[in-house]
Amino acid sequence: MNFNFLTPVSDVVLAHNELLSAQALGRKIKIHSVQNGIPDLDGVKIAILGVLENRNDINYIGEEINLNEIRRSFYSLFPGSWNTLIADLGDIDKGESIEDTYFAVREAITILVKKGVIPIIIGGSQDLTYANYRAYDNLIPMVNIANVDSQFNLGDSTKPIKNNSFVGKIILDQPYNLFNYATIGYQTYFNSQEEIDLMENLYFESYRLGTVSSDITIVEPALRDANIVSIDLSSVKGSEVSAKQKYSPNGLDGKEICAIARYAGISNKVSSFGIYEYRPSKDDELTSMLVAQMLWYFVEGVNYRVNDDDFSEDSNYQKYITLVESEELIFYKSNKTGRWWIEIPFLSNVNNKLKRHTLLPCMHQDYLDACNNELPDRWYKALKKNSV
Repeated sequence: MNFNFLTPVSDVVLAHNELLSAQALGRKIKIHSVQNGIPDLDGVKIAILGVLENRNDINYIGEEINLNEIRRSFYSLFPGSWNTLIADLGDIDKGESIEDTYFAVREAITILVKKGVIPIIIGGSQDLTYANYRAYDNLIPMVNIANVDSQFNLGDSTKPIKNNSFVGKIILDQPYNLFNYATIGYQTYFNSQEEIDLMENLYFESYRLGTVSSDITIVEPALRDANIVSIDLSSVKGSEVSAKQKYSPNGLDGKEICAIARYAGISNKVSSFGIYEYRPSKDDELTSMLVAQMLWYFVEGVNYRVNDDDFSEDSNYQKYITLVESEELIFYKSNKTGRWWIEIPFLSNVNNKLKRHTLLPCMHQDYLDACNNELPDRWYKALKKNSV
């Protein structure tokens, strides 16, 4: 494997790691160091990948990114009862051009996903999600993205890519591999009505902050259906992070963002996970520890993944059928986990790429709504996208 573009974890972090308890996470993971080089990935399930690129941040003024405090915080935590092997591959530095950085990110993610290793990307500006997405061009035919963000990031796709417009590029740039895009925790006053209408017209999913905060479980099906999960730290309210972040007074709290990270980890489909828009500062302990705990909960979720979506054997599930507006809706409930799916009817005129989407993750509440003659919103949008 060619990972020559990776730089090792700082000696300062490694020295701090030596002072930790032998039971701490930092003493149990494989670490890319100057002395030992890039670790062997045999048996590794999760790989941490720092990306020190932020030149496409609309507020970029030459600031450099340093992930040392996040690593120190993460290494100091204690693992759960896990059997998941983690590697820290170090960082991708800024390339000569931003395109060089994107290329390195694409290459690294492609290599890792092909090996069955889940990359955790810690950045940098969130436009790196575009490079993450393009890594899937030769991996799977269609891609689902879940973005935890206060904004939709659609932007003006005719202009060069920025961290507030990368989704527009994902939608319009060839090859067209995006099937579904879900925004979790958006705040209406940060998004124009045109963007809100466009999300609706494209049959993409969006979950307002108030809806998410009132019932965090509502976002689990969207995360269960995602291949890529991207988290913008500005979705977290300002009181939960250090002053340097300059975030909104409203947003997700620490428990909510960690629950979302765990949902992403539990998903059998999520194969890459990113946390972006980190701005280090001298007063950084609060933010770095929150990011570390988000990583911890994602790893916890991965460790407890269960193959509960195999419906080839009757003993694996219960099947429920209900009639809504002359439509027969078929639901499946896993006997292993109690999670629910709804069947999307096969459409003969649908592109073959989309046939894998015949089963859509949903909630028990969707079944209850169907019993009350209400069409589930996720089912309706998936059907519309399939029929376009």
